[in-house]
Amino acid sequence: MGSVTLPDSQSSDLCLSHPTALERITIWNNTSAAWKDSLTVPLYLKESLFLTTVPLAKDGGMTTWVLVDKNLPPDQRTILCSCESFRKRSLTSTSDGTVSDAIVHGIASVFCPPELRARGYAARMMRELAKVLHGWQAEHARCVGSILYSDIGKTYYSKLGWHPNLTNFHVVFQPSRKSNQSLAEAHAIAADSLAELCIRDEAMIRRTMATPAEGVNLRMIIVPDLDHMLWHIRKEEFACDLLFGKVPRAVGAIAGPPGSQVWVIWTHRYYEHPDAKSADNTLYILRLVIENHNIEKNFSSDADEKVLSAKHDEQIGYLKAVIQAAQSEAAEWRLDQVKLWDPIPAVQEMIAQSGIDHSVVQREEDSIASGLWYDENGETSVAPLWLNNEHFAWC
Repeated sequence: MGSVTLPDSQSSDLCLSHPTALERITIWNNTSAAWKDSLTVPLYLKESLFLTTVPLAKDGGMTTWVLVDKNLPPDQRTILCSCESFRKRSLTSTSDGTVSDAIVHGIASVFCPPELRARGYAARMMRELAKVLHGWQAEHARCVGSILYSDIGKTYYSKLGWHPNLTNFHVVFQPSRKSNQSLAEAHAIAADSLAELCIRDEAMIRRTMATPAEGVNLRMIIVPDLDHMLWHIRKEEFACDLLFGKVPRAVGAIAGPPGSQVWVIWTHRYYEHPDAKSADNTLYILRLVIENHNIEKNFSSDADEKVLSAKHDEQIGYLKAVIQAAQSEAAEWRLDQVKLWDPIPAVQEMIAQSGIDHSVVQREEDSIASGLWYDENGETSVAPLWLNNEHFAWC
């Protein structure tokens, strides 16, 4: 830092601000060593700029924040710490099934340059952010909270108010080029089918959220809408085009007839070039949908029970088919694993019943979904039950 005098992290001169175009380039250069994945630094800078123009980020969906000395002019101030926030459409539901539209801000890319660490700047930035996010872009809907995915364990952000979700785990499947061993057949989902599937998914979610839930005061779900899917897919396409000279044809797989369909939407993530023998390159299942899987348990007759049991068995076959399609996609695109985040217990049971080899990993250090929640006055509130904590909401 040369002769630059660094302010104390508790100084009243520090404030949140937004970077200029030149300052954004400084931020991206700083973060490249940590987050460029398989890209070179120049290509990472190009990707970072590109990702400001894609769904979820464009039109003010993404905001970049910096902690700076308010007395220094833009482009002449030290970026003490930086992050991004993404505005996410969300739904809340009370115990009696009253559904409300809301927003949740997803915080990403929290970064302090190595030479500025251990001075309290990141903690100061996060405390300032906690104060302003409740009112940020509130013209869209009431903000009920903010989330982040900690890669430094569960303690640091918890002390700042972002407490780990009740569950943070994923199911791992291995890539496989074996022919489909399921009785059902899965079909590739093309990008032009995504909008319709997301609309159907949201309609089902709204019906589920409108169902009373005894003993649960508040439920929250981030809507798995088209913008979320396309943010991941555009990032994937940028990397795949550079690595392979082509982009994936399929964005997921679907099986079964309408009304009983099962589908997955996925994305390819290359943390290292495939030739580098990495074990971390991953096909992430962004979203898993099982139509009408909340089957009524109080059957009216033995005949009804048999019909519903047969339908359940069919859907296990459809689930097996789309997971095998994901395994095949991972093998074709030289990925090391397939990950499905946080399936509900009923889906975990279906996976076990499908017979597909898998393992379950409890995350303790990385990608720890954490939330800070607000009441109507912007004060810290009790955490809602976070439903569908799947990879589409990661950013």
